[in-house]
Amino acid sequence: MSTDEISIRDAQKKVDEWIRSTGVRYFNELTNMAILTEEVGEVARLMSRIYGDQSFREVDKDKKLSDELADVLWVILCISNQTGTDLTEALIKNFEKKNIRDAGRHIENPKLNIEKSDL
Repeated sequence: MSTDEISIRDAQKKVDEWIRSTGVRYFNELTNMAILTEEVGEVARLMSRIYGDQSFREVDKDKKLSDELADVLWVILCISNQTGTDLTEALIKNFEKKNIRDAGRHIENPKLNIEKSDL
């Protein structure tokens, strides 16, 4: 399997294989939840410097948003593996839910249909 493209299901399998061969074992679910919170915080900190008004600190200058987002995804894949969640199936069902729930909601929302020139 090429790493150029990877399905969600394949990503879950690859993370599981890596955890079992190299990572020794999964951290427990609560530890992974704490790690996820920490990783999301890293994404937030970096985005506030890239897209927001905060200036870069020396320790953040070499960080890449893509790497931080991949760290978040990695922990989500770990948690989904540990809880028996098939993320492919879950995402398909989530799209179905959103398509039904939000069929007209966003299109009819005047705040989302304002042209930038109107602001």
